[in-house]
Amino acid sequence: MTNFTELTISQLTEGYRKKEFKAVEVTEAYLKRIEEVDSKVKAYLEVCPEIAIFLAKEADKSIEKNEISYLTGIPAGIKDVLCTKGIKTTCASKILENFIPPYDATVIEKLYKEKTVILGKLNMDEFAMGSSTENSAFITTKNPWDLERIPGGSSGGSSASVASRTCAFSLGSDTGGSIRQPASHCGVVGLKPTYGRVSRYGLIAFASSLDQIGPLTKDVRDCAVVMNVIAGQDNRDSTSSTNDVPDFTKFLEEGLDGITVGIPEEYFVSGMDRDVEDGIRKGIEILKEAGAKTVDISLPHSKYAIPTYYIIAPCEASSNLSRFDGVKYGVRAEDYHNLLQMYKETRSKGFGEEVKRRIMLGTYSLSAGYYDAYYKKASQVRTLIKNDFNEAFKKCDIIAAPVAPTPAFKIGEKSNDPIQMYLSDVFTISVNMAGIPALSLPVALSGNGLPIGFQIMANHFQEGKILKSAYNLEKNLQLSLKIPNL
Repeated sequence: MTNFTELTISQLTEGYRKKEFKAVEVTEAYLKRIEEVDSKVKAYLEVCPEIAIFLAKEADKSIEKNEISYLTGIPAGIKDVLCTKGIKTTCASKILENFIPPYDATVIEKLYKEKTVILGKLNMDEFAMGSSTENSAFITTKNPWDLERIPGGSSGGSSASVASRTCAFSLGSDTGGSIRQPASHCGVVGLKPTYGRVSRYGLIAFASSLDQIGPLTKDVRDCAVVMNVIAGQDNRDSTSSTNDVPDFTKFLEEGLDGITVGIPEEYFVSGMDRDVEDGIRKGIEILKEAGAKTVDISLPHSKYAIPTYYIIAPCEASSNLSRFDGVKYGVRAEDYHNLLQMYKETRSKGFGEEVKRRIMLGTYSLSAGYYDAYYKKASQVRTLIKNDFNEAFKKCDIIAAPVAPTPAFKIGEKSNDPIQMYLSDVFTISVNMAGIPALSLPVALSGNGLPIGFQIMANHFQEGKILKSAYNLEKNLQLSLKIPNL
């Protein structure tokens, strides 16, 4: 009997083409898998079995007529930051606990057009603010490789669901590493596309100049397949790029001859876990064996990335989250005597501690007398970070680096130390500041059996180079990732 939950998107699609099984069978297998293991992993905030079976039946009608596209009949999980019409969308926050959107995000519309099967909504750090998915107002997601450890964040539910085989792929969002870091910790592939490559319409904003939607998948080919569907220009998103969208799977057929890999000296720092560094060095050697060349590069302003990010992102969050006031949608405080008190009570009870912390940081930085000293200065440093990448890509095609300085840490280990938590994203934040694409794929296992991710970055709209390099690394590495026995 076929174990449907172990099959990749490509394998499922091939089975549909050969009429070996139906989308309803596959969907039922995933719903059963969710029932069996998600009480331990807690990746899902909401499972929608009736909707999933309905969508699977619609997919089977298309399959029967041989109308099979990239994601027809493929079961997916959706980070709860993306609006889904008729399905609760909470951002893992009490302030949106009862919110049911009247419209779909553009990426959701694209999935429906493909006859994709949506299984449910996935847990996350509240409003995507966090690196461990411990900031959810409802549940703490566990890492399927070790249930005492974090899955990463903020797309922790998105990575844990793919790793635990409770969806064939998922969608996440990445503001400072929130796709790549959880992908690294859970041993899956995660791509943060170029800013503007994927429409943000219907993505509930955290930091509008940094947020980007992307896929988390079982392998690199699946990542390319999902990108074929979700990428493209959207008139409803003013930041959406008009660049042509290639067939990303075509890049997988190319070798690495002529590819130069940049090795940034600033990303191999003292204090980094030895298993992580060994894994990244091994990955670089495999790229060289596959035909790539290497060159040492410098990204000198990357040391300012975290302080710069934690001014810009909270400033934008302060502005974006001001709409949650208890008036138009979401939860409203029950006990108040006037409008001002209603605002205060709603936000005090509706927002969690990390969200409040970032709102206050942002509001302070934007206040009169501090704007030039903080936000303006941070924006100038952001330009320097972007310029570093521009200079680096004159010497190389891709940049290889760690995703995180350590494998997944234990739940609660850093929850009382915000600075240590913020440092988890030291290798990922610069990518968002520059707006370039980057991917994480598993490269090794640590001494205690935890996945380690390998980060590949490229210049704007060069996802093809990333996917080509990642595919060749994955193929030559042949890393055996034994799925945990949950």
